[in-house]
Amino acid sequence: MTVRVADGDPFSIVDKVVFVSGGSRGIGLAIAVGCRAAGARVIVSARDEQSLDATGFDHIPCDVLDEGAIRRAVEHVSHEFGRIDILFNVAGVNHRQAALTFPSEQFDRIYGVNVRGAFLMAREAGAVMAAHRGGKVVNIASLHSIHSLPVVSAYGASKGALASLTRALAVEWAPLNIQVNAIAPGLIRTDLNATLWQDPAMLHWVETRTPARRLGTPTDVVGAALFLASPASDFITGQILFVDGGISAGSPWPLNVPE
Repeated sequence: MTVRVADGDPFSIVDKVVFVSGGSRGIGLAIAVGCRAAGARVIVSARDEQSLDATGFDHIPCDVLDEGAIRRAVEHVSHEFGRIDILFNVAGVNHRQAALTFPSEQFDRIYGVNVRGAFLMAREAGAVMAAHRGGKVVNIASLHSIHSLPVVSAYGASKGALASLTRALAVEWAPLNIQVNAIAPGLIRTDLNATLWQDPAMLHWVETRTPARRLGTPTDVVGAALFLASPASDFITGQILFVDGGISAGSPWPLNVPE
């Protein structure tokens, strides 16, 4: 059987317009770098203009807690590049604290950025995609979407909601030729959590808990991002792709079984 690809390489994103919300550092920046290396035209956004300047990418400041700022950012990208082919919703925040003393304002902030902000960004970019008869939205969910840990209840709940939102938008927008998926990173070393992994006990816990026996890096997420951005994923929508070294599949244990 001969497989024919009408538009060339199914994994190519050359000349695609990629907008990375939350692209100034960590996973977002790694995705932006990977997409640019793959030939895409990339623009990034984040709250801090100074950190954006340091990326070397075309950029626009955007606080996803501000609906007007989201609208202006999407309009800017659409005007400058003519369209938006792929949106990566990476912007996110966390606050670790026991649920019994968790401040309501922190809960609202986490949901505001991780859920409401992602929805509004997808809504605005989705309208541009619909006008051009197609596009892709890739949300950054989390291992916490399905796996709970202490003192991150609000963050975990927000990422569970983002996974649900991903499925809902996928179903609603499928007739518009817009695929909506999510990547769920596992335990990843980033600038925001670097101090956490300086604790030898925490690092040992990760290495013994993860089947891959190591902490992930932002670049570990790039391959999944490029796949979900490419035409190769055109018949994939509403899925949560875990990039977690195998944690969601199971855990190592100390039982020695004779071969």
